[in-house]
Amino acid sequence: MQRFQPKGAGHLLALSTLCLAVGLATAGESGKHPTSKAEVAYEGAPTAISPEGTKDFIGGEGPPMTKAEFEEAKKIFFQRCAGCHGVLRKGATGKPLTTDKTRKLGTPYLKAMITYGSPAGMPNWGTSGDLTEAQIDLMARYLQHEPPMPPEFGMKEMKETWKVLVAPEDRPTKQMNDLNLENLFSVTLRDAGQIALIDGDSKEIITTIPTGYAVHISRLSASGRYLYVIGRDARVNLIDLWMDPPQTVAEMKVGMEARSVETSKYKGWEDKYAIAGTYWPPQYVIMDGDTLEPLKIVSTRGMTVDTQEYHPEPRVAAIVASHQHPEFIVNVKETGHVLMVDYSNLDNLKVTTIDAARFLHDGGWDRTHRYFLTAANKSNKIVVVDSKEDKLVALIDVGSIPHPGRGANFIDPEYGPVWATSDLGDNAITLIGTDPEGHPEHAWKVVRTLKGQGGGSLFIKTHPNSKHLYVDTALNPSDKVHQSVAVFDIDNLEAGYKVLPIAEWADLGEGPKRVVQPEFNKAGDEVWFSVWNGKDQTSALVVVDDKTLKPKKVIKDERLITPTGKFNVYNTMHDVY
Repeated sequence: MQRFQPKGAGHLLALSTLCLAVGLATAGESGKHPTSKAEVAYEGAPTAISPEGTKDFIGGEGPPMTKAEFEEAKKIFFQRCAGCHGVLRKGATGKPLTTDKTRKLGTPYLKAMITYGSPAGMPNWGTSGDLTEAQIDLMARYLQHEPPMPPEFGMKEMKETWKVLVAPEDRPTKQMNDLNLENLFSVTLRDAGQIALIDGDSKEIITTIPTGYAVHISRLSASGRYLYVIGRDARVNLIDLWMDPPQTVAEMKVGMEARSVETSKYKGWEDKYAIAGTYWPPQYVIMDGDTLEPLKIVSTRGMTVDTQEYHPEPRVAAIVASHQHPEFIVNVKETGHVLMVDYSNLDNLKVTTIDAARFLHDGGWDRTHRYFLTAANKSNKIVVVDSKEDKLVALIDVGSIPHPGRGANFIDPEYGPVWATSDLGDNAITLIGTDPEGHPEHAWKVVRTLKGQGGGSLFIKTHPNSKHLYVDTALNPSDKVHQSVAVFDIDNLEAGYKVLPIAEWADLGEGPKRVVQPEFNKAGDEVWFSVWNGKDQTSALVVVDDKTLKPKKVIKDERLITPTGKFNVYNTMHDVY
């Protein structure tokens, strides 16, 4: 949003008209707003922070608002706006909306901007019908008041939520069930606040386990015994897979909103520690691996890599465990730092800070587990970090808003070992060379760009035993596109993709039926897809035979409420992707 020094109400009204014209011009010949629905769905997702728990600053220099109006506006902001602009409105992937800017812009300008959006990516909340005229007026006034302040969450607050339900000494000394744990799947039941554990052999649901809201990821201990899951509401569950049935043995809230959890994997440190990173407060906590007892909390507030300005809300995105050192690799989103956190001595914590690029998000390992490739999504770059040398290797320009999940490793028939990402913002699938010894001329360069079905991709996946590359498009606005997946033949990439009608195979009736996150079984001969429907509609999992590309099994069960992420125990344990 541009800074503007007003010269009176008439000038503001002129600006309002200009914004209207810009909005209409941007819709232009295509009749579409420049911000894709995929971007809005992804970046404008509701924050898990409770608006009711904030400290409010109403009054002062802002336009008149009643307490009831402020409460309503606060809920709208946390639901629609905080994901882009930050809880404190200091700016994240969206522009800052602090009062030193909004009060100068004034109510008419802000109303026009909210209504029509902007070419820079601001959604057209009014012309799209998402907000009413009264709500837009409400939000324009609200933005001129100081932002409400969510509470901090330190050691005292964590320990108040920490529960050890079954002490380590009271847990089984051997596996008490007859499950093939290595082919077990942990499946997020997003709106149910649960995960489902599904037997990969029989395709039967073993049990469902209450968790935090909208579990973001599942991670396995190095031994494969313990499953760690974290919800968007920052609740971590430690689940013992040896029990009959598996159940939560410890839990804790690590903040107000979170996305990431991981466990120590370096030789000699297996299962000793777990780590969780939060969106609010911006920090990470290292915990005891057996009990989740919080041991060390570290703030991520600091300076950005580019403008060297202080950022009060740099959220923790992906975390992975190093195979080269006793370290966790922590992505700090808004400041663009990759942190190499040495957990060998928590009392004298050493953290190597690598300047990368802003808006770090998700990523994964190359096939050797030495190089970490991660998306700086709004910077349209892939960052490559050498975890053996603890240094930046490359910043690689890719397509619009890369979102690889953990990416996909395979052997390109022409360029050798590569790692691939798909994008939220366009249909590009980018292949990057990852073999500096065998193919140095291609290392850390874009060697091939494929064209997929469209934007809105969240995950890309293959397996060492597969000859196929699968790309979802779950957030694409087209029903046909988001209800199917593209699959490429790795040995013949130039032939383009085939479309698998996953939602059609699921046969679910009404609903959006978004197909999301390919996940292989241990053997790599099956790939599982979630068909993510509305909360009150029927969802399913579709299992596809990787050799024939035909449906093998459709898993339907009333307990499968909004399934999204799926994590195979063996593949997650060993970073197979």
